[in-house]
Amino acid sequence: MTVTLADVATRAGVSPATVSRVLNGNYPVAAATRERVLHAVTELDYVPNGPASSLAAATSDLVGILVNDIADPFFGIMAGAAQSAIGEGGPGRTGGGGSGSGSGSEKLAVVCNTGGSPERELTYLTLLQRQRAAAVILTGGSLEDPEHLAATAAKLARLADAGTRVVLCGRPPVPGDATAATLAFDNRTGARRLTEHLLALGHRRIGYVAGPADRTTTRHRLEGHRAALAAAGVPEGPAVHGHYDRPSGYEATGELLRLDPELTAVVAANDTVALGVCAALRDRGLSIPGDVSVAGFDDLPFSVDAVPALTTVRLPLHEAGLRAGRLALGAEEPPPGGLATIPAELVVRGSTGRPRG
Repeated sequence: MTVTLADVATRAGVSPATVSRVLNGNYPVAAATRERVLHAVTELDYVPNGPASSLAAATSDLVGILVNDIADPFFGIMAGAAQSAIGEGGPGRTGGGGSGSGSGSEKLAVVCNTGGSPERELTYLTLLQRQRAAAVILTGGSLEDPEHLAATAAKLARLADAGTRVVLCGRPPVPGDATAATLAFDNRTGARRLTEHLLALGHRRIGYVAGPADRTTTRHRLEGHRAALAAAGVPEGPAVHGHYDRPSGYEATGELLRLDPELTAVVAANDTVALGVCAALRDRGLSIPGDVSVAGFDDLPFSVDAVPALTTVRLPLHEAGLRAGRLALGAEEPPPGGLATIPAELVVRGSTGRPRG
């Protein structure tokens, strides 16, 4: 049954005219009222001008790129590369501005910053569906919440039914979704090799600063770290969860040293967190790597300029973003089975060394 504008108005407790104003954005509406209307739109999965299936042959020239935080280089690099590929267009580009989802027309890439909010992610997917987006690219790890994953799978299926290409870049497949082309980083293997490097140097007391516990990236990297320890018969050291930012690395380091003052190495969730770890160690009069080795993940541009330069795991963020952009345009065939696992590479630099004694 088709959801109508009147249905949305009834659910939100406003007039149809108010719903129209909110959707068209051409008249000021109170913020609280606007949120009620958008919530009703999401709940009812309302799509203007009829059901999504009728729009399959009429997608727009819009491509949405969803990121957690555009200020984070991890997301900025992927989004910038995807936007570059989309701006260049696909094979047979005409240079015209006509609508349609084929790779022969130019597309407008719009970056949607979710702030890590699962609700915002779903809202953007709804808005892009209403705009008949030609493609949607979701970047970075996803929230490991069954309800959110089910809602995401449903949204992606509706987008695909409407003719929208869906690409996951740097995140695993969404359970229950068979529509997306997926480019997943091999975080487990990268993390395992990083910890194996520390073990080979002689470290046996290794702390770990993890990301948010409810994110796929966090779990996969922590699993790889623990797998290396288990294979070597080394007990797990303390682990502290936090955000993927520098302050979390700084604060977590104090907690790790409280839990085990004899730590000889710290593995950080990513390079940004590793900077916080290094700062906290220096503030305590500890040298890197003389007293404590530090390792990061991602190989962000600043990692080579840290002092000492960070040992890390390189993810081909730019290349993955370019490929995601080409998949969004239809300029590249989806990987076999819809999933491509992108390798991670260990990069050894000066922040790790043999433990003293």
